[in-house]
Amino acid sequence: MYQVKGTELSVFELVLGANTFGWTSDKADSFAVMDAYCEAGGNFIDTADVYSAWGEGLKGGESEGVIGNWLTERKHRDQVVIATKVSQHPDFPGLAPANIKAACEASLKRLKTDYIDLYYAHFDDNKTPIAEMAAAFDSLVKEGKIRYVAMSNFSPERMREWFQVATDANLAKPVAIQNQYNLLYRKQFEKDYSPICADFGVAEFSYFSLASGFLTGKYRKAEDLAGKERSDFLSEYNRPESFALVDALVKVAEEIGSTPTTVSLAWLRSKGVAAPIASARNPQQLKDLVASASLSLPTAAIATLDEKSQPFA
Repeated sequence: MYQVKGTELSVFELVLGANTFGWTSDKADSFAVMDAYCEAGGNFIDTADVYSAWGEGLKGGESEGVIGNWLTERKHRDQVVIATKVSQHPDFPGLAPANIKAACEASLKRLKTDYIDLYYAHFDDNKTPIAEMAAAFDSLVKEGKIRYVAMSNFSPERMREWFQVATDANLAKPVAIQNQYNLLYRKQFEKDYSPICADFGVAEFSYFSLASGFLTGKYRKAEDLAGKERSDFLSEYNRPESFALVDALVKVAEEIGSTPTTVSLAWLRSKGVAAPIASARNPQQLKDLVASASLSLPTAAIATLDEKSQPFA
C-alpha cells in the first residue's frame, strides 16, 4: 500500500480507472471488474464527472452513477478510496467557485455518498484565478464534502501557484497530481511535474499509463494498428522508435516471467509514480494490472527500458 503524504489515505499501488463504466462496460461488467479488483486487494477507484459524455447517447456522470450503485449494493464505501474530478461535465464546465460547489453536489448524488476522498480540478480554467479555485476547494474540505484536494492537467506554473496560494492563505493544499506519463510519453512529466512532486511532497497518479494499450505488447508493427478501435489514440505511436521499445518491453517481460502490461506499470512505479491508473473492461484484463502493484523490476530491466524509451524523454 502507498501512504499518501499528509493524509489518512493508504492506497493500492494500482488505481482502477473507471472511464469505461457505463460506456463500453455495462453494469454487469463494471460490477464484476470492481468486485475482482477489490478481491485482489485493490481499494482506489478513479473517475470523473464527465465520464462518458463523449459516448453516443450519453451526457456525463454515467461512470459515477455505476460506482454509486455498486457502493450501495456492495456496502463498500468505507473500504474504498474514491477520486473524481470537476470542470469538464457539459452541465458544469470550468472552475468558477459556484460551479465547483454545484458539480461536487451532483457528483455526491451520483456516487450516493456523503464525501469524496480525493477531488481533482480536472483541467485548468484560465478565466478563474487560482486563489478563487483554492478557496472553493478548501470550503468543500471544511464542509466535509471532500477529504483532500488534487489537480490534473494544469500547467506546472499554475500548479505551483496553487501550492503557494494555499500555503499563504492557510487553505487545504493539494495532496496529489495526475498527469499523462508512460514509457512513450516521458519528457513533460520528468521535466516539469516530477520536480513538483518532489518540491511539495505530493503523490503522482499517472493516466494513459499504458499509452492507450500500445504498451500491452500487442502492437509490434504498423500493420497491427490498422483498423483498430482506438487507432486515433494510437496513431501518434506509429514510428520505428515505438515498436523498438515494445520489442524491448516484450523481451524484458519474458526474461522475468511477467507480461508487457505488468512491466510497463511497474516501470512507472520505479520512477516515483505512487500508483498508475489503468482501466479494464472485464475481470480478465485485471490480472496483469494488479500484478504490477507487487512487482519490483530488476535494476537491469529498468536500465533497458530507460534506454529504449530515451527517444521519448
